[in-house]
Amino acid sequence: MNDSSVEKSAVSIVALRAFRDNYIWCLHNGQDAAVVDPGDAAPVLEYLQRHRLQLRAIVCTHHHADHVGGNAALLSEYNAAVFGPAREPIPGVTQQVKQGDHIRIDSLNLEFRVLDIPGHTAGHVAYVGEGVLFCGDTLFSCGCGRLFEGTPRQMVESLRKLAELPPETLVYCGHEYTLSNIRFAHAAEPGNPALARCQSEVEALLERGLPSLPSRIGTELSTNPFLRAHLPALASTASQRAGRPLVDEVEVFAALREWKNTF
Repeated sequence: MNDSSVEKSAVSIVALRAFRDNYIWCLHNGQDAAVVDPGDAAPVLEYLQRHRLQLRAIVCTHHHADHVGGNAALLSEYNAAVFGPAREPIPGVTQQVKQGDHIRIDSLNLEFRVLDIPGHTAGHVAYVGEGVLFCGDTLFSCGCGRLFEGTPRQMVESLRKLAELPPETLVYCGHEYTLSNIRFAHAAEPGNPALARCQSEVEALLERGLPSLPSRIGTELSTNPFLRAHLPALASTASQRAGRPLVDEVEVFAALREWKNTF
């Protein structure tokens, strides 16, 4: 876990809060900036103007309004490139992206490769590079997104793709859901000792007014029930909850996700 400003080489990654629990991620080098998933333009404009930054790029993971709703207002003030998933309507998009593509933000000397991670939405993408992952609403710290447009099998495959990233990869997701996700994880896997340690760290950060993010892939592998649905302990709990034996990881994941929806 880290605080709200993380240095990657000469680029800072700063959490801008929006709505009730959204995070817009601002990457900047003191002169130029990019933002990830700007659902609301107001906090972005305030930050850019206060720090005298030029917005060069908008990076979008999926089409939900709380992630792209600020695009138009930002583009009325700045001439920025807009990267977004090819299978979804993204306001102002200038480069549609899909699995295997790379995006480059020259002014920040950053490059990311694109992963298709459908499940939360049909065309959801992630951006990974420079030791960081921007994953929108697919993977959360100790949780995952709801299945609005995809299937459990799609989401399991998407999460598996993210789980295969290096364990030190920093995870930047779209919402501050960590503490409530940990509470669910305790119910789903009560014998996991890593959860207590994680909860203590998160509570300390939140008490100081800091984000619980970024997480790390290694942390998620040890705590996140949706990345651990293949393990017997999760299968047992999910089967008890479902009232029947669950035969594979997809069924276990689906039962956990349905349980979390009403937790």
